[in-house]
Amino acid sequence: MSKNISLEEIKKFWPEKAPDINIVQKYVKKYKKEKIVIKYGGNVLIDRNVFNNFISDINVLNKLGLSIIVVHGGGPRIKRELEKKKIISKFINGLRVTDKNIINTVEEVLIDFNNDIVNSLKKLGSEATSFHTKTKNIIEVEPERAELGFVGIPNNINVNVIQNTLDENKIPIIAPLGVGKNNQTYNINGDTAASAIAKKLKSRRLILMTNVEGVYDDQKKLISEIKPFDLENLIKWKVVQGGMIPKIENCVDAVQNGVRGVVILDGRKPHSILHEIFSDKGSGTLIRE
Repeated sequence: MSKNISLEEIKKFWPEKAPDINIVQKYVKKYKKEKIVIKYGGNVLIDRNVFNNFISDINVLNKLGLSIIVVHGGGPRIKRELEKKKIISKFINGLRVTDKNIINTVEEVLIDFNNDIVNSLKKLGSEATSFHTKTKNIIEVEPERAELGFVGIPNNINVNVIQNTLDENKIPIIAPLGVGKNNQTYNINGDTAASAIAKKLKSRRLILMTNVEGVYDDQKKLISEIKPFDLENLIKWKVVQGGMIPKIENCVDAVQNGVRGVVILDGRKPHSILHEIFSDKGSGTLIRE
């Protein structure tokens, strides 16, 4: 729950190259009773400078009293760990085929990264709580497709636990893992997990941090705002291709099921989250009806 905070107080922790500090209170008021789900993923996971910038921004949002929920991915880290173990992955339509051998590594890497985020926030003075299959699991899943192995789709999310965490002014840090029948762990696509949580919470914003600026038109120019219908046409016309297609489909699904707006932005840019939340111009591409 957002709290009233003075400009003098904000000055103590507001970063140098962030948006104009004089308009921050206006946006804090705007998001006062809202929830913002932030998905941190893609190749931005590997670069430690990008990670530290992300942690710094989440800490700022927490100090401002905004209700932030973080869902993280882990693809590049998982890839690195599997290569170390000489385990070869197969992919079907961008989704990793996950057998018994792979799911154990996936779980291990995602939990390790989850703890890293929680501990890094703690060092800056923000309390965060881990949510994953070994502690406070909140996601129940069903298998996506038999051929994918232990890859799941959320079919139930315990949002009460998330709300309780927010009420304590703590940041929920959620790994894209869930539990199926027989207490079996399943891997979930990070965007799918974030979208499912944002829909269930009816969040004001779902922000997807990635390693592209946003959605481009057929002239390779960044689109600042777009409606779901026009996005679907970009896929039809093959302007949007490859790995962006499932991401876009998750965005459209979220916007059509209770999320006020979804933003795809470049997580490599310093303070891209703050520029999105605390300016009219925003950052990246905003998708809304």
